[in-house]
Amino acid sequence: MTDSVIQFSDLALNDSLLSALNDMGFVSPTPIQAAAIPHLLAGKDALGKAQTGTGKTAAFSLPLLNKIDFNQRKPQAIVLAPTRELAIQVAAEIKNLGRNISGLKVLEIYGGASIVDQMRALKNGAQIIVGTPGRVQDLINRDRLHLDEVNTFVLDEADEMLNMGFVDDVTAIMEHSPASAQRVLFSATMPPMLKKIVERFLRDPETVDVAGKNHTVDKVIQQFWVVKGVEKDEAMSRLLETEETDASIVFVRTRQDTERLADWLSARGFKASALHGDIPQSLRERTVDHIKQGVIDILVATDVVARGLDVARITHVFNYDIPFDVESYIHRIGRTGRAGRKGKAILLVRPNQLRMLRTIERVTKSSMEEIQLPHRDKVAESRLAKLGAELETEKEHKALEKFSTLVEKLQESLELDAATLAAILLKRQQGKRPLFYVGEDPMIEAIERDKLRRKDRRETGRDGREGGRREGGRSTNNQDWDTYQLQVGREQGVQVKDIVGALANELGLTKGSIGAIKLAQGETYVQLPKAMSSETAGKLRKLRIRQKQVDAVVCDFDDFREPRGRRESGFRSGGREGGRSEGGYRGKREGGAGRDGERRFDRNRGGDNRGNFRGERGHGRRTTEA
Repeated sequence: MTDSVIQFSDLALNDSLLSALNDMGFVSPTPIQAAAIPHLLAGKDALGKAQTGTGKTAAFSLPLLNKIDFNQRKPQAIVLAPTRELAIQVAAEIKNLGRNISGLKVLEIYGGASIVDQMRALKNGAQIIVGTPGRVQDLINRDRLHLDEVNTFVLDEADEMLNMGFVDDVTAIMEHSPASAQRVLFSATMPPMLKKIVERFLRDPETVDVAGKNHTVDKVIQQFWVVKGVEKDEAMSRLLETEETDASIVFVRTRQDTERLADWLSARGFKASALHGDIPQSLRERTVDHIKQGVIDILVATDVVARGLDVARITHVFNYDIPFDVESYIHRIGRTGRAGRKGKAILLVRPNQLRMLRTIERVTKSSMEEIQLPHRDKVAESRLAKLGAELETEKEHKALEKFSTLVEKLQESLELDAATLAAILLKRQQGKRPLFYVGEDPMIEAIERDKLRRKDRRETGRDGREGGRREGGRSTNNQDWDTYQLQVGREQGVQVKDIVGALANELGLTKGSIGAIKLAQGETYVQLPKAMSSETAGKLRKLRIRQKQVDAVVCDFDDFREPRGRRESGFRSGGREGGRSEGGYRGKREGGAGRDGERRFDRNRGGDNRGNFRGERGHGRRTTEA
């Protein structure tokens, strides 16, 4: 924390706060703290633009604590946070900074915990309230939380609150606070809705912008692996076994995936646990305590619940699913590299998601290193080395003599030599994680296929028209495709991009594996490869689009021609890529085509646009996360 030349002792903070900062080893403020604290101590409204990891919690907490009036019983300050986890984290930091202030009461209020207990705590009095918008508004409506004496109002991660659908609650709560109260707002971005709130509620705010000075990315080694050859579950297992990890977070997109992947890892001997918004709050808190204490080593989590999670022993963040935007990625990798340590973030990315990866690199001004998945033999070597290290610690155990006697008895009764008996015991020890593999590694086969594909491209030339192939490298022979009828269409509000997105994300199909698409009123026709694996075919049977089962069946439909008069805006086989025809999709694009022919999903667009669907969050889902 040496970015600024001033020290905390140069700021007008009281002795209790300075002594607490000194006890924690903090001497100099971060840029956001140095810029914001003087304005907040002066009582001015402030608009801070800062990302996670910049020290913004202390930036607004220290001025709050500096002006606590112990003669006042009602709440003097209220801090709103978008999630329960962040509210808990912020409250913990405020308590830590105010450790030397006698009589300080900081109260967290959030959904998922007993509202009766929270009402009782409010009745007993608290100077600072830290809460989520849903529960705060609920307690105001019940006439149990009164803001008429609040002198400071803070919105932390305001853009995140609006993305989660809390705009009405935030507005109502701010209307309940006195017009004279100081208003402080921190946000990583400034979407239009947030600008309206700033214009309505903040009075000539001081602007503090250090958004470009976030060093989270600098502290984290970033790598990516392009999904090929093996399933992502197997890939995660290989990475977890060969990386030198202490504790890890694996980020997935849905609640269902947290449970499924955590169970899959646990069945293979990993100490893993799921963390998502539907888990009761008490269990979530216990799970976080378990990873802090080393009871578990792996959290499989969604974006929202990991907000504000601060565990020093987390050395690795694995992005099992690519995030929907760059801000989520920064928040994810910010969970590692804590307490001055270096961290590592590894992203699993499908070929059709490489555009999003490049967007992340561009926005974060960083470069990710592409890695290859460890071969199975290397995984086996890692397992054997780990077993050897465990046995090494047992060499001097005082009970070994008794076990040696048992070995001699087993040799005699089974008529085995020591080496054979040791081999049998070793086989039992390996369980479901073999110490050596038999057969070919699918990863090696995938690498060989890539080599052959590149060789084929060089031989066929750049236009890709030799050998019965067209631009994009896909065969035009209809014998390679089956046409499926999906029982969803325009009547259900389905668009072509919905079809492509579901096929790519749920089935894992690449751009060369989706043929023509014809969107009709009540159904959709799509060409898919005849040579689909049984696993992919199984996923297709269970596929849902817009919450409706598609009930895919093979049919003999083949009329993928574009309506007359619309060919200029369509995508013609072997021709150019343009806008979308009324019902046709001719491969190689997702919701819209780019010049290089890569598909694009609206849901995977990056950059600073924060209004898109974000993982678990939806416009009407706020009560499950607050």
